[in-house]
Amino acid sequence: MDRITQLIQKLGIRSTYCGYHYLHYAMTLCLRDENYLLHIWKYLYSDVALHYGKSRSSVEHALRTVVAACWNHGNREFLHEISGCRLEQCPTVGEFIEILFHWLETDK
Repeated sequence: MDRITQLIQKLGIRSTYCGYHYLHYAMTLCLRDENYLLHIWKYLYSDVALHYGKSRSSVEHALRTVVAACWNHGNREFLHEISGCRLEQCPTVGEFIEILFHWLETDK
């Protein structure tokens, strides 16, 4: 099992969400080129949507769903731990991706 899969599953996000697969691919892209973090809507969502044959909007919606699932039903304590602070509210998709990206980059 790769590190991205382990991280996503430890956060309590299950593969039954289509956003799970989008998140995994998005993290793969970000780890290849961190410039995706600067242009989430324009490039990251577009490239994930292109890969899966979906629209940017459907990718964004699915990712918002998995972030909310993590926040409401997942391992929120682990999310606080990897973010480096206690989050007061559910992160945006961009914040969530950035948290995961930095954790994957530093925890090698």
